[in-house]
Order: sequence, then C-alpha cells, then structure tokens
Amino acid sequence: MSQPVRRDQDETNLDDVVVGVDTHKNTHTAAVVTLLGALLATATFPATTAGYRELVAWTRGFGTLRRAGIEGTGSYGAALARYLRCKGVEVIEVNQPDKATRRRRGKTDVIDAESAARALLSGRATAAAKTGDGPVEMLRMFKLAKASALKARTQTINQLKAVLVAADPALREAMSGLSNTALVRHCAALEASTPDDVVSAAAYTLRILARRILALTTEISDLEQRITEAVKTRAPRLLDRPGIGPDNAATLLITVGDNPERLRSEGSFASLCGVSPVEASSGQTTRHRLNRGGDRNANAALYRIALSRLRWDPATRDYMQRRISEGKTRREVLRCLKRYIAREVHQIITKSTPDTTASPAAA
Repeated sequence: MSQPVRRDQDETNLDDVVVGVDTHKNTHTAAVVTLLGALLATATFPATTAGYRELVAWTRGFGTLRRAGIEGTGSYGAALARYLRCKGVEVIEVNQPDKATRRRRGKTDVIDAESAARALLSGRATAAAKTGDGPVEMLRMFKLAKASALKARTQTINQLKAVLVAADPALREAMSGLSNTALVRHCAALEASTPDDVVSAAAYTLRILARRILALTTEISDLEQRITEAVKTRAPRLLDRPGIGPDNAATLLITVGDNPERLRSEGSFASLCGVSPVEASSGQTTRHRLNRGGDRNANAALYRIALSRLRWDPATRDYMQRRISEGKTRREVLRCLKRYIAREVHQIITKSTPDTTASPAAA
C-alpha cells in the first residue's frame, strides 16, 4: 500500500485542474477535470517528447496543473510520468477500471482517461508512482536482461544435449560422463570443419551451441556483477543480512522503487509484498485470511530468504521449533518469518535503524 496523497487546503486554488491519462505505445489520451468534477476537454497526443510538451501546455491552458493520474506508469506511461515530475506535477498511479465498470460504461481511450482523472479526484487512486530514474530502475533492466539470458542458456543446453543424443556413437561416447561445464567446453573446442555429412554437421552444430552457451554465461556473469553493484549503491546493508543475496535484494528493491518514501509504513511494504493478513470478518465472525495479492515476485523473494535462514541461521531454526511447539504449522511459521523479514527489509531500505525486537529470535 502506498502513501496517500495529502494536500493542504492552502495549496488548493479554484483554478486547479487534474488530468487523467490513458497511455499506449504510440499515443496518450488525456482528460482534464476540474476539482468539482466537471470534464473540461479531452485530447490525444503522440508519445514523444514534443507530445508530452503539448500535453502539459494544453492542460495548463485550463488552469493550474498540480496532479496527474496516469495508467501504466511502469510501462507505456513511464516516460510521461518522468516528464511530468520534472515539470513539478505530482504523478499518481491509477489502476485500470474494474470489469463491472467497463461492462456498464464501455471502453474507449477517452473513457479510460476520464476515469483516471476521477479516480484521482475521489481518492480511489492514492499510490504515488515509482520515479524510475535511479539505481533501482537500473536494477530492473539488469534483472530483465539476466532472466532472458538464463532462459536462453537453459534452452541452448537442452538443444545441445538433444543433438548429442542422436549424434554418431563415436562422438557421443567421447563425451559420456562429462559434467555440463566440461561438456560445453569440449563441444566448443571441436574442429570447425565444413559440414558435408551428418556426423560433421552434428559436430558443427554442437560447436555453435556450445559457444553460444559460453557467450550467454559471460553475459550472465557480467549482469550479476552489475546487479550486485547497483544493490550496493542503493542499499548495501541488505547484503549484510542473512539469506539476502543480490538477486533477492534486487527483487525487493524493484518492488519499492527509487522513491521508498511513497510507502507510509512497513505495513505498507508488507501489503505490497503480499505478506500482510487481510481481514475477512462478517457478522459475529472475526478472522483474517491469507493475502494472495501484492507483488508475487517480492513474495517469492521473501520465501527464499526465509528458507535460506532456516537452513543456515541458528536463531531462525530455534524460532521455528519454538513456534511449532506452540501449535503452529511449518507453513504458518514461514508466513510469520516472511512478515518479519519484510519489516527488516523496509527498515534497511528506508535507511532507518533496524528494530532488533522485530527479529524472529526475539518474538
């Protein structure tokens, strides 16, 4: 959950307007609405620097622009959000309208832009957008490239082994018993003769695939180093905590963004990671259910950290045994651990002093 937008009454003028923007790859549709909810105008602009400039000038022709509600601030609207912040406009992230509303009203770019503006006015949209202009945005791009390189390397290794299975017995037997690393190096060192039969074609293919695997491995190693450096730039203390490596740290930082102040508390971060219980009470029944929302990548990162600590951290293992003796199941204790870790990570990211009473060993 992100920090709600609070505005002093003195800052609000009668000529203030808000703009809602429905973003797409090539165009952005904007709707200007007064503070009283009157729709003034709509227009479509190209998704270019000149288009952003025209959008701001057009909106300010109707009044003072202080806030903008934008759909897709993490994709098609990212560049527009950065431009508006540079112009002193507060950018609020707006979710797409729910399906019931779309069925009732229909869907067009104009309708979506107006809905974004009204969501901002009504207070339904309160989440400050990620800035996307610092080391965390660098992390996101490095992680994206690394994930694709890992996938490509796995696919190539599988292809190499499939070619080897059907290769000539002499070639196959020469590589039997080798580890993956030794197999790839052996295949990469095969002679580069011109393929003129099935045997030479198999050797040629194995050589190409092996060299591709080596190139992808080099690329992955370079990206891992850059991810580590970016994490150290943004939150070096994360890597000092048990069970938190560069990949998990990067995932959690990406969830928060370059502007962690948009989260009003550690409970907001826990909700964003899907590790805070959700109230599901009705009538005389008071209960909470598992939170299945939030960023599932961050949730998975917290789970991996918890498993790592259970394996290597004596205090975490003691905590597990104590809670199980109290009647908790292992799954329930893991959920508690993820909540504790989320609190610890939030304190580090926001550069506050970690609360030692929040550790599992002290619970």
